Amino acid sequence: MFDKILIANRGEIALRVIRACREMGIKSVAVHSTADSDAMHVRMADESVCIGPPSSALSYLSIPAIISACEITGAQAIHPGYGFMSENANFVQIVQDHGLTFIGPTADHIRTMGDKITAKDTMKALGVPCVPGSDGGVATLEEAEKIGAAMGYPVIIKATAGGGGKGMKVAQTAADMKSAFQTARAEGKSNFGNDEVYIEKYLTTPRHIEIQVFGDGKGKAVHLGERDCSLQRRHQKVFEEAPGPSITPEERAKIGKVCADAVAAINYIGAGTIEFLFENGEFYFIEMNTRLQVEHPVTEAIFGVDLVREQIRVAEGLPMSFGQDDLTINGHAIEVRINAEKLPNFVPCPGRITQFHAPGGLGVRMDSALYDGYSIPPYYDSLIGKLIVHGRDRPEALARLARALGELIVDGVDTTVPLFHALLQEEAVLSGNYNIHWLEHWLEENLQG
Repeated sequence: MFDKILIANRGEIALRVIRACREMGIKSVAVHSTADSDAMHVRMADESVCIGPPSSALSYLSIPAIISACEITGAQAIHPGYGFMSENANFVQIVQDHGLTFIGPTADHIRTMGDKITAKDTMKALGVPCVPGSDGGVATLEEAEKIGAAMGYPVIIKATAGGGGKGMKVAQTAADMKSAFQTARAEGKSNFGNDEVYIEKYLTTPRHIEIQVFGDGKGKAVHLGERDCSLQRRHQKVFEEAPGPSITPEERAKIGKVCADAVAAINYIGAGTIEFLFENGEFYFIEMNTRLQVEHPVTEAIFGVDLVREQIRVAEGLPMSFGQDDLTINGHAIEVRINAEKLPNFVPCPGRITQFHAPGGLGVRMDSALYDGYSIPPYYDSLIGKLIVHGRDRPEALARLARALGELIVDGVDTTVPLFHALLQEEAVLSGNYNIHWLEHWLEENLQG
């Protein structure tokens, strides 16, 4: 059993891991930049180590600093949270080379799924349905134009090493291909150091459905249903719910088994998410995230499981504490991501919190590292909290979300809370009748028009 775990992250996800460690009787080590000296995760951990200046590159992304913090404190394992080092295969290998345990999948699994083409080929071989597209990377504009003509427009050009919506461009017609192809390559090069792209058929009205999977690394795996993450802005999720309002129990069981069987076949260990576009009753694989997701709390709510606790257990070599037959959906859960951003243009809004009050009551969870007087630094992601609600059904969850948003107080900075108040007045949101393009169109008409 681990005696001490270092959390290589910050903010609410670091607090999430610290809480799981405390319940398991494991001591926690927080790492922080100089900008985060007064952060809540530093205050809550059993120990803390400053690993560098405000820049992420010199602190939270510094492998030598993180390894040194483990050696100084005697931590035996590292939990990466999400973002930062969570999907860095080189980091995982170095952790293992130093005799430490990485709480997550293997370097090989991260490497395989980190390259979009390799991931798609792997999943296709494992029987997971994929979006029609090019066979591998597309090197020239001429080749791209031939593929587009053969496949039929619209198509989407994607950087093979992409993520977070970067390196993705849509060509609605043949006339758009040159600009989309060149822009996707340029973004891939500038953001990921890799200008290779591939092409897929662009689905016009899909939903974004992701399947939560969990493996023990020894050939056993389960799925924990799906999350619908279709309300997105610039490919960034803002509102997630489970179960998906458009998925039938039969569809859930079928695609869930496909995903669980796939990760079991490769001896995957820990939490992972297989993401799909879903249109006209068909699932199309787009990527696999080899880490805990920001939206994992909605899955925890409807299944009554602690995914972080389970990550730590299997990393220790223990068996999963549940099997597929133990997992039964209970009710409905919704999460909204609250950012320190100024509407309508979503400009980051760091600053000092003059008053913070988290909502409470039955079925309400607030994951946040805010406190009165805390100064949000300007160096990191603008996510400041996740409000999660759970109800017996979707209408109750929506009503609970509206009530909880009304109780939430974040003074001193602008936030995206007004966006969610407005969305809860929209029939498409209340009925669950939306797709991945709906929010962008709504924003153009209501906030930016």
